[in-house]
Amino acid sequence: MGLADLSQIFSGLSQKPNPLLLAGFEGNEDCGAMLLSNESEYAMLSSVDFITPVVDDPYIYGQIAAANALSDIFAMGGKALSALNLLMWDSAHFDSNIANAILRGGLDKITESGALLLGGHTIKDKEQKYGLSVNGIVHKDSMWRNHTGQIGDALVLTKPLGSGILTTAIKARSLKDSAQAIQAMSMLNLYAAHIAQSYEIHACTDITGFGLIGHALEMCRAPKTEQPHHIEAKSMLFYTQEIPLFDGI
Repeated sequence: MGLADLSQIFSGLSQKPNPLLLAGFEGNEDCGAMLLSNESEYAMLSSVDFITPVVDDPYIYGQIAAANALSDIFAMGGKALSALNLLMWDSAHFDSNIANAILRGGLDKITESGALLLGGHTIKDKEQKYGLSVNGIVHKDSMWRNHTGQIGDALVLTKPLGSGILTTAIKARSLKDSAQAIQAMSMLNLYAAHIAQSYEIHACTDITGFGLIGHALEMCRAPKTEQPHHIEAKSMLFYTQEIPLFDGI
């Protein structure tokens, strides 16, 4: 769903201010964040994400979907603690062995991230979908936001771009070699986040459904809670030849 559709859906929705709330749905952050208590220096991160199949192999699909959901926690500078499965099972076209392989792929990525799988929820659906609801933790002073970039910052991409184009090609049976896409999509952004911890990061986000341009727009946009006269205008300059892309894009 696009940014414009989301803005319309959430139009007029609000909730009372709460001192525990650090990041809610108003700011288009990768995760919601709230302090564990009034005295705590740590915040709980919460996110949810699920996708339809992007590859034929159910185990790899489970890995990719789980890595995609866990990535939101890492984009906020947090540590993943727990996950819940979200499985919409197309039982008319896939047997239980397929569903089991999807869940095994997801569990392996959850385990690799250091989090624990606590359970989940399943329903029968006409279209296969799988993902996670994830909780994590981060120190309030070390939490990365997606809109706090500063003038003069350099944009660092941790993976090549173009996975959406490649997965469309995979579905159309027009991609001869999908290994590069599978390897990148199933790799946890945990490792890039660990490296980033050694640097001064002003802003961070996970580039997924909205693409580079959509997420760049989010990073340049001030949160809705700020007054217009407090907003510092920001933009990004892209040197297109320097943007890393998958082979063949």
